[in-house]
Amino acid sequence: MRRPLTKTADRTLLPDLEIHVTVPYASDDELERVKAELYLLDPTGERFAAVLRNTIDQLLNGEVTGRYAWAELFKTEKTHAGTMVEINLQREFRFADGQLMDYQIAGIDVDCKYSQKFGAWMIPPEAVGHICLVVSADDDRSRWSAGLVRIREEILNSGSNRDLKLTIKAEHRDQIVWLWRDAELPENVLLHLDSDVRARILIPGTGKGQARLNQLFRLVHDRRIGRGVVRTAAQQVDYMARVREGSKSRARPKLRTEGIIILGGYQAHQEIAAALGGSVPKQGEFVAHRVVEARPEHLGRPRAQIAGKDWVIADAGDPPEEAPKLPDPQRKAAS
Repeated sequence: MRRPLTKTADRTLLPDLEIHVTVPYASDDELERVKAELYLLDPTGERFAAVLRNTIDQLLNGEVTGRYAWAELFKTEKTHAGTMVEINLQREFRFADGQLMDYQIAGIDVDCKYSQKFGAWMIPPEAVGHICLVVSADDDRSRWSAGLVRIREEILNSGSNRDLKLTIKAEHRDQIVWLWRDAELPENVLLHLDSDVRARILIPGTGKGQARLNQLFRLVHDRRIGRGVVRTAAQQVDYMARVREGSKSRARPKLRTEGIIILGGYQAHQEIAAALGGSVPKQGEFVAHRVVEARPEHLGRPRAQIAGKDWVIADAGDPPEEAPKLPDPQRKAAS
C-alpha cells in the first residue's frame, strides 16, 4: 500500500528527499501516552488551573504594583507569560527536560505553547513533527484550556513572523485533543467586582493594607478569594497574617464583631462552608459570610454548628449579631 505523504514530500523526483509520513490522530500512540500521563498526574485539572492562576498573579505582582488586570501589564510582561507558564508547569509536575522540545512526558518530547488569546499559539519550525501542549487562559472570562496536537506543516498558517513562528489554522484546530476545554479558572475576584465596590476596597494610600483587607471581606461574600487577591489588596509582605486571628484590628476578629466569618482552606472550615450551603474554599483561598444564630424562622436554611450553636447565612432581613469564633484547624485539607 502506498504511504500517505505530507505536502513536503510531493517532490518525488528528488531521490534523497526525506519522507514524512502523515500519522492520523487515531493511530498516534505517542499522543495517547502523553494524554494518559497528564491525566494520571492531574485527573481533574485543578493543579493545572492553579499553576495558571498563580502565574497570572506572579505577572500582575499585585503586592508591589496594586495591579489586578491583564490589560495593566506591559507588553514585555505579556510576552514573558509563555515562558513563565512553561517553567511553572515543569516545576509543578516535575517534567523531565526534553531532548529537542521543552519537556519529556511519558518519555516523549513535548513542546509547551501558551497564549492568553485562544488560538494564537506561536509554533516554531523545529516543533514540526512533535507533540505540542497548547495552553490558553483568559482571566476576563475565568476560563482556561489545554490540549495536545501533533504539529504538521499542513495545519500551520503559511505566513510567518521574523522568528519564523507560525499559528495553527483555525480550520485545523479540530485536530487538537483537548484535555480540558473552557474549564474554570480560579476567579480573580478584584477584576470581576463592580467598579464602585472595587473602589471601596482599594483605599488609596500607604499603610492602608489592613483597612483594604477588612473591606474586601466586609463587602465580598460567598466567593472564593485567592491569595493573589489578598496580596493585591494588602500590598504588604505579611498579607496572610492580616486575615488570621491576632490583634483586634485583623480581619477575622475585627469582622467577627460585625457578624462576619472568614473561612479558610482547612478541613474544619471546609466542613462548615459545605454545611452552610455556600462556596467551599480550596487551597490558599478564603470565603466570607455574614451569619446569624439559627432561629425558628430560619427553618429550611442550611446550617452549620460552630462553637456549640447552629448558625445560618444571614439575609438582608436578619439584624447583625456577633459571629462565633471559628475552630482552630485540626488538620489542613489544602492550605
